[in-house]
Amino acid sequence: MATAVVQEQQLLKTLRWYDGFVIALANPGFLLGSLGYTVGDLGGWGAALLWGISAVVAVFINTIYSELATMFPDKSGGIALYAHEAWRKYTTLIGPIATFGYWIGWSVVLSVFGLFIGSIIQGAWFAGEPGGSYLAGDGYFSMFGLTEVGLPALIAIGLILAVWLFNVYGARVGVTFGYAAGVLLMIPLFVMMILPFLNGSFDSDNLTNKLGDPGQAWGGLQLALVWLWLMSWSAWGVDVCATFAPEYKDTVRDTKLALRSAALFSLVVYIMLPIAFVGGAGPELVANFDYVGGMLSILGTDSELVKDVLVVCLVASFVISMNTATADGGRALFGISRDGMTVKQLGTLNRFHVPGNGMTVDMVINILFVLLVGNIFGILAASNLGYVLAHMFALSGFVLLRRDRPNWPRPIKLGAIWTPIAGILAVWCLILTIVGFGWFQTAAGGYGGTKEKVIGLSVLAISLLLFFFRRLVQDKEKIHWREDTPLMPETTPVSTGGPAA
Repeated sequence: MATAVVQEQQLLKTLRWYDGFVIALANPGFLLGSLGYTVGDLGGWGAALLWGISAVVAVFINTIYSELATMFPDKSGGIALYAHEAWRKYTTLIGPIATFGYWIGWSVVLSVFGLFIGSIIQGAWFAGEPGGSYLAGDGYFSMFGLTEVGLPALIAIGLILAVWLFNVYGARVGVTFGYAAGVLLMIPLFVMMILPFLNGSFDSDNLTNKLGDPGQAWGGLQLALVWLWLMSWSAWGVDVCATFAPEYKDTVRDTKLALRSAALFSLVVYIMLPIAFVGGAGPELVANFDYVGGMLSILGTDSELVKDVLVVCLVASFVISMNTATADGGRALFGISRDGMTVKQLGTLNRFHVPGNGMTVDMVINILFVLLVGNIFGILAASNLGYVLAHMFALSGFVLLRRDRPNWPRPIKLGAIWTPIAGILAVWCLILTIVGFGWFQTAAGGYGGTKEKVIGLSVLAISLLLFFFRRLVQDKEKIHWREDTPLMPETTPVSTGGPAA
């Protein structure tokens, strides 16, 4: 077992690979967050096809990240920090762009899913309460005339504060909560994925393929690429396991097993759930996000007690996603600050050895989103720009590191074929970004337009401003546009897991 000397500014090594797997249980919630839109746009077969493609890509991507994570076992913040290590020899600007892009892609999950949970709870138990701008009707009060704040927004704010508290008191507290919610998650997953095939409710006539329907641009290819781009924030989210690499007890073995097990589990869920759920419940209920009604239809009951149990279980799946987003987003900000790419205040750990400042920034920004921004899903779509770019820089960084640091210790060493695979995947990210960001407003669900695109670009611009502030004001240095990189680490990472298969 690997050990670590605990100092004030060290993350504690308290996690095992199965803890990383539980953290990645956020992914089914991510899938459900967009499933209704994809079924409405693509049909059941079309949605399952594209979700499956995204999940297969995620397996390849996260296999590559297992090598990067063990090359830099002390780097908290995940894939964006690996991108910085690879690219800083050529430009130091990639690091802040990749990290803030990665962070905002995870961070916005808090406000989006908080509001989603609020709308589910209101529809199930408080139908007469004001919904505000997120649902029909007026809210309890208005925020500067921008939005009407109703019950879903207040529930969202309460949940954002709750997951902040779960995580700010240590990694183990947040993971323990994840185990409890993960048990509840298994109930809706069983009803959606397995039960339709067991009780005869599955009907293949419910599944259609709308890709290539008349009137679609490029014969449907544009819509497919837009959705593959939008799906990436969900399907590729297994990369969160790499973010926690410094906190695994056995960095090599636990990182490898967490990434692989989570990626394979997500692959099964992302292919089976759309097929089984749409086949069992019908496309109308799923496209309208009436997941509780869909599960009741599969179960063949209208029991209020069963409905209440399903609501609690469904809410648990989304709370897991919020919990994971808080933990991952805070560590991303911590890692970039420790590497000198943003303000120093984000690079500190609290007395529980977690990045409390970064998590608090997440919490405040998402509460402001809930109170002030009406089109939260549009912001999520726009934030996907930075998230996919972070993956593009990390994957191309894998290629650069293979060339520039061939002798760097790699406790997990993939075969030579993975270098061109990483290059192809980086190009794939670029293609998705060009098409997806350019035309994401063509997807269903009101994903936004010019305003949301400006917000997505502004986050990346702010990352550069904070980088310049850190170097010029806080560090009192000139800006280093490029940096010398070592050919070998100062201390060789300890290999405890052996080479990759």
